[in-house]
Amino acid sequence: MNQACVRNDTIDAGNHHGRPQYRSFLRFLTSQERNVIWLLLAIAFLPVDGTTLGLYAPFWSPISPALFAVYCLCNWRQLRIAANRYLPMFLLPVACIILSIPGWLKFGIHLNAAFMSITGLLGVLATLGAIALAFDIKRIPWRTPLRILIASYWVSFGVGVVQWLSIRLRAKPLTDYFSHLMYRQYISDNSVWGGGRPQFLFAEPSYIGMHLFGILLPLMWLMRGRDRIYAKRLRDLIVTYAVGAVLMQAGTRIVIDSVVALLIALVARTDWHDGARRVRGMLQILGACALGLLGVLADSRLSAIAENGAEGDGSFFARIYQSLDPICGLLTHPWTLLTGYGAGNIINAVWAGAAKAGRLLDGLGMNGGAATGFAAGVNADTVWTMCAYTSVIAEYGLIGLILLAIASIVSMTRVFDTAAAEHGVWSKTVICWLVLIVYLYIQCENYAFAALPLFIFAASKLRK
Repeated sequence: MNQACVRNDTIDAGNHHGRPQYRSFLRFLTSQERNVIWLLLAIAFLPVDGTTLGLYAPFWSPISPALFAVYCLCNWRQLRIAANRYLPMFLLPVACIILSIPGWLKFGIHLNAAFMSITGLLGVLATLGAIALAFDIKRIPWRTPLRILIASYWVSFGVGVVQWLSIRLRAKPLTDYFSHLMYRQYISDNSVWGGGRPQFLFAEPSYIGMHLFGILLPLMWLMRGRDRIYAKRLRDLIVTYAVGAVLMQAGTRIVIDSVVALLIALVARTDWHDGARRVRGMLQILGACALGLLGVLADSRLSAIAENGAEGDGSFFARIYQSLDPICGLLTHPWTLLTGYGAGNIINAVWAGAAKAGRLLDGLGMNGGAATGFAAGVNADTVWTMCAYTSVIAEYGLIGLILLAIASIVSMTRVFDTAAAEHGVWSKTVICWLVLIVYLYIQCENYAFAALPLFIFAASKLRK
């Protein structure tokens, strides 16, 4: 096979368009990469993480991590190269299991919950390994996978529009269909999670921002300077999706996430060394802040929070006590601050801290019974925190969280191409991307979500 044909369409390619890219991909597919179907399926199913077709987890049901894992297993020989390149990340599950031993010995082990936690960590490695295998080691042409990704997100947006129309038009057959399709449905009026809202194909409406700004926006940054057409397509998709979700009142978090992402994007694109551009950038940031204020005033739930505090919105208040319970549980047994309660033992932290969390909320004039009621209503397989940092510390302690941060940064900075090695990794856009990732995971506890492995793989490839 002509290697030049392949390399012209890899992640470091320039601006090339037209039919030759299809021929390049098909030639590659038929000549040596017959297992690529698993990769393409995984990419196509990235927006599908909330249906009954996926793998069960406490607050989502993804499909892609399993397909990425199959692709890695089909290429297990080359996987050793990827594992060596990102060795700190690949050693992380071993460290987490070791950290879990004291908690397991003290509090016991919930096998199913422990399995979900550890496979979540493995899902991160499967995604990272599959991306590295495909686009770094095998040098698969990237345009066809990117087209599939863009198309799949447009399909998920279309599903959301149909859901919204079915709700507005009271089309019961459609709302019943989507209610049965989604693992935790927000469609019908009888939803215990707050019905009457489109959720697209996501586990819940609050994950819209995770997908738009954790996956699609970084890909748009990655395409700048490589392919303006794909950068524009991604930009149009992100803007349409965000504006559509806000107009359809899909959720409150997408309003906040959109403003935060806009501010970070403005910081990333502004040349602060140029006086005129610096002034324009500051004016744009002020405009984004004003837009955010209008969003708060226009959104009834945000207005209720602003007027009545944390208890002004039930979902917002729930996120507080769902994290407060396990954090107070760590304080109840201080040694667990270092090693956690062990994989799958978040429930033990919740049970241990519920009474203390309830007293704390009561002391602040809030409903402490919500914290104790939550602890009484969940078990090891259904408990959730809605915050990645709370979950990691509850299971693996501060040591686990620090190891995760170190492994991610070290793996990201271990570059293997000449351009990145020459110019370094820490561009302004990379720092902005890191800040965005840190923010997004405050309200997403799913270890295997693709945003972090995408950042680890692609940060060194962003052009200054």
